[in-house]
Amino acid sequence: MKIEEFERGLSDRVAIVTGAAIGNGRAFCERLAEAGAKIVIADIADATHVVDAIRSAGGEAVAIRADCSNPDDAATLAKTATDHFGRIDILVHNVGMYDEEPFELITFAQWKKVMEVNLDTLFLTVQAVLPAMKENGFGRIITLSSNTVWLGTPYLAHYAAAKMGVIGFTRSLAAEVGRYGITVNAISVGLTATQKPDDSGRSSTILPHILPQQAVHRADEPHDIANVVAFLALPASGIITGQTINVDGGAARH
Repeated sequence: MKIEEFERGLSDRVAIVTGAAIGNGRAFCERLAEAGAKIVIADIADATHVVDAIRSAGGEAVAIRADCSNPDDAATLAKTATDHFGRIDILVHNVGMYDEEPFELITFAQWKKVMEVNLDTLFLTVQAVLPAMKENGFGRIITLSSNTVWLGTPYLAHYAAAKMGVIGFTRSLAAEVGRYGITVNAISVGLTATQKPDDSGRSSTILPHILPQQAVHRADEPHDIANVVAFLALPASGIITGQTINVDGGAARH
């Protein structure tokens, strides 16, 4: 692959990134925009600041408030992309959530919520964008899983189950849509990449135990994952599909 194919290889492509108002999602938007893509940002939170950052760097972007667990919102998201930019080439589905809880204390309501946010949103969003990709004869669907599926991390049974579901979805869908020029790949990331404080303001109790186990002794940063997202989005990566790439500093040797 030539350097220019990586740096500006997404010129005139249109990318939807969900869960993109902050953190990893924002980094994905900015990296894809650097590679030339026009960005559609979806989040339940206001993402105007991400749009402003992309536009100030010379890119094109729009944002929409969307709850991707709502079928109407997912459909509106796809329509927004086609109305503004005429096509949909890339979907980076970054919506997700986790909370740490011993299995015996997980309520059925908590279980259903984790499945809804991590899996139902994926189902609805992909169904909404797939027709446009098939019509174009090109598509890059990038899903986000977690290295907890390789590590068997305690207190995350509901989350790990949902994120393994993402991988199963990715593999099966890849086998269906490859004939249309569409690839489907997953990235499993470390907890450090999606670190969030709990309600008390303390960092996750799991994270300090994981960092010493990594081959690279630093926390994953959003740009680390964004570079992999950009690679998988390129036309040049078209032979790669149905795969899960682990990006976690070597905590899991998958």
